[in-house]
Amino acid sequence: MPEFLRLQAPFEARERWLAQVTHRVGVETLPTVDALGRVLAEPIIAREPIPAFPRSTVDGYAVRAADTHGASESLPAYLQVVGEVPMGRAPEFTLAPGQAAVIHTGGMVPPGADAVVMLEHTQRSREDEVEVLRAVAVGENVIQVGEDVQQGQEVLPAGIRLRPAEIGGLMALGQTRVKVARRPRVGILSTGDEVVPPDQPLQPGQVRDVNSYTISALVQTHGGEPVRYGIVPDDFDALMQATQRAFEETDMVVITAGSSASTRDMTAQVLNSLGEPGVLAHGLRIKPGKPTILAVAQGKPLVGLPGNPVSALVNAWHFVVPALEKLQGVTVTRPRPQVRARLAGNLPSEAGREEWYPVRVRQGEDGSLEAEPIHYRSNLIFRLAWADGLVPVPEDATGLPAGTEVVVFLW
Repeated sequence: MPEFLRLQAPFEARERWLAQVTHRVGVETLPTVDALGRVLAEPIIAREPIPAFPRSTVDGYAVRAADTHGASESLPAYLQVVGEVPMGRAPEFTLAPGQAAVIHTGGMVPPGADAVVMLEHTQRSREDEVEVLRAVAVGENVIQVGEDVQQGQEVLPAGIRLRPAEIGGLMALGQTRVKVARRPRVGILSTGDEVVPPDQPLQPGQVRDVNSYTISALVQTHGGEPVRYGIVPDDFDALMQATQRAFEETDMVVITAGSSASTRDMTAQVLNSLGEPGVLAHGLRIKPGKPTILAVAQGKPLVGLPGNPVSALVNAWHFVVPALEKLQGVTVTRPRPQVRARLAGNLPSEAGREEWYPVRVRQGEDGSLEAEPIHYRSNLIFRLAWADGLVPVPEDATGLPAGTEVVVFLW
């Protein structure tokens, strides 16, 4: 019986497979400004507090809170205005009881002051006097020293992927260079005598290479560096030679086509020959992507994907992406972007396998989100191009009826 007919549950197989992936990419130091999307290789410890001085959060007057006790519009507190806090510099005065100072958002609260009254709650009675129309509490409208980050605090752990907010936080700490995981190099091979480059005119029976480019784009999106090794003919020795080269030169190898149980199936044999433990799964209870191969050699992940473009891309999303995270040492995983929506049509399925349907998300007449199914076949790549995301149909379900609330994993 062909090996891939012993189908495994997809995500149980994925976890067993990833547990065998011990290879890790190296580390490099980059300017922080160039580190967006990269994975931190070491924790970031704050060398100073943020903010380093008490700052006003509003425009108004720095005051002693006790001097505003009981103040109201009918009974204002009168304070002497003794100056203005300069932006970007420390004030050269100290507030005494009964005094106030003009301050702007972000300005340093002067010594002696412990609160700020918003400008809207004051009015000038004389040039050197202000009426406070509302009492403030100690610390009101003031960010205290270290309120955001304490000196010596671990602000970012190793293994986190840097987003715009983290880049800004690092800059606030003066951390202009960071150590990050090197981008994993992913060797990508397309196989098949019928596959030709995209710039070549088609002859009868030929198809253009789609998978090399969709998978390359997916790899780039998730922090990897794709390395395309071209189109390999249906020849064992040619596939063995190309795969061996990719294995030696990259951190992960992805082969598309050649994963079905046919006389042309060579992918599993080739991947098995690269080293232990070899093929861990050949066949999954999933649609699309039943003949997917998951293998490991010398700690490196190896993936054999179906040749049909929809199957290849959907399963690269399921398996190549988490392998990229493992290679980079990602320890802080974030949920994939998703929304809840009502199905705008029926999703047929067969029990016994997990099925993933492309859908288009739109706003219904009542303002809620609707997921419109895009019925597909595995070789129709534009069905995915038109989709906003994927909806899973559970293994034990025989489809989902229109109106069902579903989770859409955004594409």
